[in-house]
Amino acid sequence: MSLLTAHELDMSYGPLDVFEGVSVAVANGDRVGLVGPNGEGKTTLLRILAGELKPTAGMVHRRRGLRMGYLPQDPPAPGETTLWEDMLEVFGDLRAEEAALRELEAQMADPDHGEAALEAYAERQHRFEAAGGYAYALRIQQTLTGLGFRPDQFDQPLVQLSGGQRTRALLARLLLEQPDLLLLDEPTNHLDLAAVEWLENALVSWHGAMVIVAHDRYFLDQVATKTWELAWGELTHYRGNYSHYVAQRHERLERLRKDYEAQQALIAKEQDYIARNIAGQNTKQAQGRRTRLERMLSTQQILAPRHRRRMSLQFQTRLRSGTLVLSAKDLAIGYRSQAAPVVSQERSGGHVYVGDGTIDPDDTLLFRTEELLLKRGERVGVIGPNGAGKTTFVKTLLGQIPPLTGELRLGASLRLGYLAQVQAALRPEWTVLDALMDADPSLAPAEARHLLARYLFTDEDVFKTVSTLSGGQRSRLALARLSRQQANFLVLDEPTNHLDVESQEVLEDVLSDFPGTVLLVSHDRYLIDALATQVWAIDDRYLRAYEGNYTAYLAARQAEAEAVTATAAPTDAQQHRERSREERRKRKEEEKRQSQADAVEQQIHTLERQLTAIGEALAAASRAQRLDDVQALGERYAHTEQELHRLIENWAVLAEAAA
Repeated sequence: MSLLTAHELDMSYGPLDVFEGVSVAVANGDRVGLVGPNGEGKTTLLRILAGELKPTAGMVHRRRGLRMGYLPQDPPAPGETTLWEDMLEVFGDLRAEEAALRELEAQMADPDHGEAALEAYAERQHRFEAAGGYAYALRIQQTLTGLGFRPDQFDQPLVQLSGGQRTRALLARLLLEQPDLLLLDEPTNHLDLAAVEWLENALVSWHGAMVIVAHDRYFLDQVATKTWELAWGELTHYRGNYSHYVAQRHERLERLRKDYEAQQALIAKEQDYIARNIAGQNTKQAQGRRTRLERMLSTQQILAPRHRRRMSLQFQTRLRSGTLVLSAKDLAIGYRSQAAPVVSQERSGGHVYVGDGTIDPDDTLLFRTEELLLKRGERVGVIGPNGAGKTTFVKTLLGQIPPLTGELRLGASLRLGYLAQVQAALRPEWTVLDALMDADPSLAPAEARHLLARYLFTDEDVFKTVSTLSGGQRSRLALARLSRQQANFLVLDEPTNHLDVESQEVLEDVLSDFPGTVLLVSHDRYLIDALATQVWAIDDRYLRAYEGNYTAYLAARQAEAEAVTATAAPTDAQQHRERSREERRKRKEEEKRQSQADAVEQQIHTLERQLTAIGEALAAASRAQRLDDVQALGERYAHTEQELHRLIENWAVLAEAAA
C-alpha cells in the first residue's frame, strides 16, 4: 500500500507554468532520487508532497496517520534550546516515562504507597525498556557525531550555530524521529565526506520511505532505488539509481529520436506522393492518403526529443609539459605563526618551493605527505575532511604560502590554470563580458559574446554584473575564464560547486578528454571515480597516495582495514626514518584510542544487560510484594543507570577522538 500518492498535479505562478500532469506514488521502502535541471520545480514538488504548498490543480493523498519529515534547504529559525536539548525533545514520551519510573522508585520506599507503586512499576519498566528507553542517549550521540558534530558542540545553543550547522541539526532530529516518509532537499549540503558516507549508510538501512533531491550523483547511486526526472514541466519515472537512470534516459531519447526520424521520413514520403498525384489519375488514392496522414498527425504525431541547452566547455592547450608535473618529498603543509616568505628555487627540470625544515610549537601543522609523484596526463583527486588542509595545499603549490618543511617541485614547461573554490578573482562590479575579456584581452567583444553563449550567457546576460550572478552562473563564468588560459596543468578546487547535474556531466566529459594534467580537489566522488588515475587522501594529518579511481581507493582502504597488521617492508632507513617513526606513533595512538572505545562500548553492553536483569528482578519482587528487595533493587537500578549514562558520555568522547 502506498504511503503517499499524487495525481495530475499542476503548479503555476501567475502566467509561469512550473509543471503539469505530475503523478507519483511512494510505497514503504521506496528510496526515490528526484533529479532534473535547476529551476524545473523539484523543491516545489517536494514542498507540495510535504503539505507546505498547495498545487494549482491535482490532489495529494497521504495514508491515515502518516508521519512525514521534511528537510528544506534553508531551515526555519531556531528556538532557544541547545543542540542536545533539541534532540531530547524527540524522546519526550520516553523521558516522561523515565521520570515516572524515578517517582515510582521513590514511592516504593514509602510504606503508605509502596504496594500501589509496586504494581505499577513492573509494567511501566517493561514498556520503557521495550521502547528503547535505555538507548536513546546513545542514539543521539551516534547521530550527532555521525553528522559531524563534536561533543563540545552538544551544549551549544541552536541560535549560535551557522546555517549549515542548523540544517545538519534538523537532519539529525529527523533521523532520530524515524518518520514513515522522509522528504530531503539537498541533504548532503554542508556535510563533509565522512558525514555523507555516514548518512548514506543510515539511509540505506532506513525502514521507511524517502524522496531525495540531490546534485550528489555518487550519493544518489548509493541510496536511490528509483529515480524521478522533472524536466520540461513533466515527470518521468525510471528504475534504479542515478547511473541506471542515465543509461535508461539515453536509451529512451535514442528510441524517441529514431521513432521521430522514421515518422518524419514517412510523412515526407506521403506528402511527396500526395503532391504528385492529387490532381492526376490517382487523385482518390492521394486524397485517401492525405486523410490518413492528417489523422496520424492529429493523434499519433511523434514530437522531436527536446534537448536543453548545455554548457559547451572546452579546455585546449598547445603547450606540452615535461613528463614530471609535480613531486613532493618530506612535505609538511600548514601555516607559520608569523608570516614567512615563500622560498623558491629554479632547478633543471622545474621549479621548487622549499620549507625551512623546522616546525615551531606555535605553527599550525595541517598534514604531512608521503612522497608524491604526478606525471603528465594523470588526473589526481584530492579528498579529505573539511579543514584538513586541501585548499592550503593548493595555495602551497601555487606559491602563495611556503611549505613548513620539505620540498614541492613543479615540472618544466608548465602553464598552470587555477579554478578557486571562491571566485575571488571575479570583481563584483565587472560585467560578465568584462570578466571574460579580462582573462583574455585579445578577444574582440563580438568574439567574447559568442564564446559566452557557449557558457549559457546570451543576449543581455553578458551585461549582468558579477554581484548579481547566482552561484551556478559564477561557476560557469569562472570556467569560461579558465578556458582561455591555454593551461596544460589544471588545478581545480571544488569545480562542481553550484553546477547543476547537466553541467557536471559536461565538465566530466571535457576533463576526460583534456590532454594535460589535472589536480582535482573535490567532494564529488562521482567525478573522482570517473576521472582519477590517483587519489590523494588526507586522514589524521597525513596524506597518502592511492593508485586508481575512487572505487579503487575504497577497495584499498577496505583491504587495509581487513588486513592483519604486519611488519612494514624494509626501506631506506636514512630516507624514511622520520616518516616511519611518525606512522608507528600514530598507529599506536589510534589503536590505543580504538581499544579504549571498544572497552567502554563493551562495558556499556554489559551494563545494559545488567540493567535488564535488575529490571526483571525488580518486576518479580514487586509482584511478590517483597518490599525490602524492591527498595534495594530500585537503588541498585538507579545507580546502574547513572553509571550507564556516564559510560555513554565517555564513549562519545573516545569515539570522536578515534574517528
